[in-house]
This record gives sequence, structure tokens and C-alpha cells, in this order.
Amino acid sequence: MKAWSLFGPGAAIGLSLGFYFWVRTKASLDVVLHHETGHFYIVSLVSLLALLLSIAVAIAGIRLRNVNVTFLALAYISLAGVFAVHGLSTPGFLVHDVYTLPKITAQLSVLLASVWIWLSTLPTDHAAVRALARWQQMLLPLWAAALVVFGVFALVYPSLVEALPIGLGPYKWPAAGVTTAICLSAMFRYRESYMLTRFPLHIGIVYSSGLLIVSQLIMITGSSWQLSWWLYHIFLLVSMLIVVIGVIRQYLSLQTIGSMLVVLFKPDPRAWIASCISPGVKELINETESKDAYTAGHNFRVALYGLRLAEEMGVGAVQLRAMAQGGIVHDVGKLRVPDEVLNKPGRLTQEERRIIEEHPMHGYNLCKRLGFMGEELSIIRSHHEKWDGTGYPDGLQGTEIPLLARIIAVADVYDALTSTRAYRTAMTHEEAMAVLKQERGKHFDPMCIDGWLRLCDHDPHFIKSIREKPAAQASAMRAANS
Repeated sequence: MKAWSLFGPGAAIGLSLGFYFWVRTKASLDVVLHHETGHFYIVSLVSLLALLLSIAVAIAGIRLRNVNVTFLALAYISLAGVFAVHGLSTPGFLVHDVYTLPKITAQLSVLLASVWIWLSTLPTDHAAVRALARWQQMLLPLWAAALVVFGVFALVYPSLVEALPIGLGPYKWPAAGVTTAICLSAMFRYRESYMLTRFPLHIGIVYSSGLLIVSQLIMITGSSWQLSWWLYHIFLLVSMLIVVIGVIRQYLSLQTIGSMLVVLFKPDPRAWIASCISPGVKELINETESKDAYTAGHNFRVALYGLRLAEEMGVGAVQLRAMAQGGIVHDVGKLRVPDEVLNKPGRLTQEERRIIEEHPMHGYNLCKRLGFMGEELSIIRSHHEKWDGTGYPDGLQGTEIPLLARIIAVADVYDALTSTRAYRTAMTHEEAMAVLKQERGKHFDPMCIDGWLRLCDHDPHFIKSIREKPAAQASAMRAANS
């Protein structure tokens, strides 16, 4: 698998370029297909279709609170939108006596797409990504509006756009070089991520970026209207479709629109969790639980407890969705902990304890590369911090600890105390509550403990139903993950 993940994309690039150059060398095959009407309709319709698909993916990225998906959607919105101008600028239709605008827009579409793809490779704690993530819901309409303005401007004033030093003469080579370098960087980074996660979207982006490189090279070396020149239009379409398919396989469930609306307005915390568990997140949960039998059902119960406590404390809808997604993978860093340490039945040595305490940072470093937003990352990184500053990994104190992490800490410890481990039996609810009360103001935020006490008083049935049915919860989790 590792060898193929490296060889496959290289072979795809090599075979695609090889086929292009082979067609070019065959005079009988590389015929001139000067069909302006066909170019206009094919390019325009395909681009607009791809644009609609990309917008759907961008909306999914917002719903899933994944900024990487949003960036990828904007990449292919850029490709589709500017390439639509390439089709609309076919001489003889909307513009006349303009022959350089199609070349400029073709190369510009690939360059813009490459920049957005590169942004999606940055970790979500990067300053630039954090700044853009704050505007995640506005990025799609703002960028789409900018593309529409550019398209209208290009078609109305083509001579001004033709002044751009890109796609023509000696300028096309530096532009192609920048695009190729960006795509190669994205291929390398997403291949690294794929080796860690085996996410289908990641390997899809590797192949898609490779096809962007091939398309770029054909643009600047091909002869217009020849069969070999037409190939780059096909490669661009395939590049977009690969990413759309990857997003569908990794992130989008088979929920109907009706069921999605029910989830958005239904207060049941189980519905919140179900709505945020994408196939990619399910795979992370499965891998974590396969390493540590104790976590089978633990992730689900902690997320449920955390959501109900957050609701009790008046946390808003956006943060509730972050709680659902962050809570369900809060222990994903245990994937990096050796099995002999993670599943040791007896007391841990000091060194083994140090290894265990590294799991929040492991989870943080993994999930920041997967597009998780800041609120989810704060849960993963800080759920073992303590109110008095004696926790790990950062030794945060008091309100320095993010609120969602303070909430999930209560849920995490309560579930740990009421669950049977290899070295001790489960505590009763009353015994666990006594421990939580004792740690109020030391381990836990007093406000969170007060909220937990109110929750247990107002809705004891909920606490009892989760606590007394761990096997059923684990089965439900496995069913949701299958």
C-alpha cells in the first residue's frame, strides 16, 4: 500500500503525459478539431456543472465544520468558474476578435485552484487558516461573487484582462512553474496525511493535483484545436470529479434532506452526534477503539454527556456541534500510544505515564491536519487540563482552559469512574459524584460541576440510561460506524 501510494500518482502523471506526447507524435491521430461551437458548449456546460458540484461540497464543509473541505471546494469553484469564462470567451460567441483571453483564463483557473489546494494542506492552527476559518460561512458567497464579477469584467473588457502577464509568451512558463510547485507540495503533504489516515479524499487530492500539473503542461505546450490540446479539458474535468467523489466517500452520509433538517432542529444529543460522524470520523473512532477495548463506547458516552452538560450550561448551537465532533474523537491520540502501554492491566510506571500523557498532543497534531476547527481541537488537546493548573499537556489554569475542554473533562472523568477497567471495578453513580464534588475547584471548573449537578437533578433518567447500558451504547456506536 505504501509503495502504491507513491508509485500510483507518479504513474498517473507519467502515463497521462506519455499519452499526450504519443498523440502529438502521431500526425494521423493528432488531427485539428477546430470546432468553436463545440468548444463553447462543452467547456461552458461542464464548467457550470462542476461549479454547482463544488458549491455543494463547500456547503457540506460548512455543515461538517471542516475548513479543509471548504478550501478544497473553493479550489474547484475557482477552477470551474474561471474555466467557464474560458468557454464563454470562445471567439465568435460573446466576444469577437479576442484570442488571448481563453489562454489567460485557462492558466489562471489552474493557478487559483492550486493556491486554494495548498491552503487546505496547512494545519488549522496556522495563522492564515485561523483567519480564514473565522469567515468560513462567508467564504463561499464572497468568493463566488468575486468570480462572477471577474467573469463579467473579463467578457466586457477583455483587453484589460489580456494585460495580465500569465498564459502568454514567456510569462506562461513562470506561471506554470509556480502552479506545478504548489501542486507538488500539495501532493506530498496529502500523501503524508493519507499514510496516517487512509482517508480516500487525501489520496484523491494527490491524483487530482497530479492531473492539474498535466493539464498545465498541455496548456503551454499544446497547439490549439489539435486533438492532443483537447486532452487538457478532459484531465481538468477528471481532476474535479476525483475530489468530488473523494468528499462524498469520506464526508457525506446518505442522509435525506428531511433527516438532515430534523437533526438541525432536534434537541436530542444523539442526533447531534449522528449528524457529525462522517465516514472519515467513523474510521478514526474505529481505529481508536480497535487499539483500546476500554474506549469501545467511551467516546460515544463522553460525547453524549458533554453535549447534555453543554446544553445545561447554555452553550450555543455552533459550539454544540463542535462539542459533538470534538468529543467523539477526544482520545484519537491514543492511536500513537504503544499497545503494551495502552492496554497494560496494572499500574503504569512513570515513563509509561509520560507516554500516555502525550496522547492529547498526538490527537491535536493529527486532527489539525484533517481540517478540524479550533473548538474541536481545543477539546482534543485540553481535555486533561485541570482547573488548578496541574493537568497536561500545557499546564493551563482556570479560564485559560477552553470552555468546551472544561466541560468534556467532567464527562470524561465521570464515564471513566463509572466504567470497569482491568485494574478496578466501576464506581456507583453516588461514588463518582462524590469524587467530582471533591474535585470542584481543583480538577474541575466549579461552574461545570454545578451544571453537572443540575443536570443529574433535572434529568436523572438520561444519566442512568447512558451509565447502565454501556454494552448497548457500544453496539449502537459500532452500528453507526458500520
